[in-house]
Amino acid sequence: MAVASASRSTTRTGFRSRARRSARTLRKFTFVELKLVLREPLTLVFSFAFPVVFLFVMGQVFGQSSGEPGEVIWRDFGAMNYYIPGYLGMVACAFGMITLPTHLAAYRERGVLRRLHASGVRGPQVLGSQTLVGFALTTVGAVLVAVLGMLFYEVRSPASVAALILAYVVSTLTFMALGCLLGALVPRARAAQGIGLILFFVMMFVSGTAPPIEVMGDTLVGIGKALPLYHAAFALQDAWNGLGVNGLELGILAAI
Repeated sequence: MAVASASRSTTRTGFRSRARRSARTLRKFTFVELKLVLREPLTLVFSFAFPVVFLFVMGQVFGQSSGEPGEVIWRDFGAMNYYIPGYLGMVACAFGMITLPTHLAAYRERGVLRRLHASGVRGPQVLGSQTLVGFALTTVGAVLVAVLGMLFYEVRSPASVAALILAYVVSTLTFMALGCLLGALVPRARAAQGIGLILFFVMMFVSGTAPPIEVMGDTLVGIGKALPLYHAAFALQDAWNGLGVNGLELGILAAI
């Protein structure tokens, strides 16, 4: 009995020690990755500059227009009340589809992943650090877009902060997972960047974050429904504009 008890105690102590080492490695590697990712022009352009520029372009074109009398457009929210929550998803999509797979593919191409593994940094820690970095940077970009929208275009405050956070977290994790998958499948950084850019712009233009869904044809709407940004934009718009948690859209994102 005493021997068995001592063995269980040793096992628990060893497990806790490994967990602490793993957490320390993850924390240190995430900090290093954050500094590296911030040095990449793609990150600065698509996580911060592009959404802000697009915000002001669409804001100057549409303002808070709600369409002609009797016409339902922008889901009847008003143009910028429709676009701003959708742009939160677009920021996450940009990082997940462009920056993340390009960064991971560059690591594979240069043999960095092999060297990391040899130094004790395992695959789950690499993917975990990339997800944490992506979540942090996209959150900064999303907050920037939301604040500027409310300051310059009289966008209403989120009706339910809790529902908005839930939709944002699920949307962002979906794009981070897709970015990791793309980075794992594409062996070259240039190829990953090109594929990511194509996916991003296709999603942006058929998901209601550029032309509103009401002016798109059935074919474009059908394509949009097959892509995650469409569902992320819907879930974020519903949460922002008082329709609560859209369980259907969040379920589709989680399934993706």
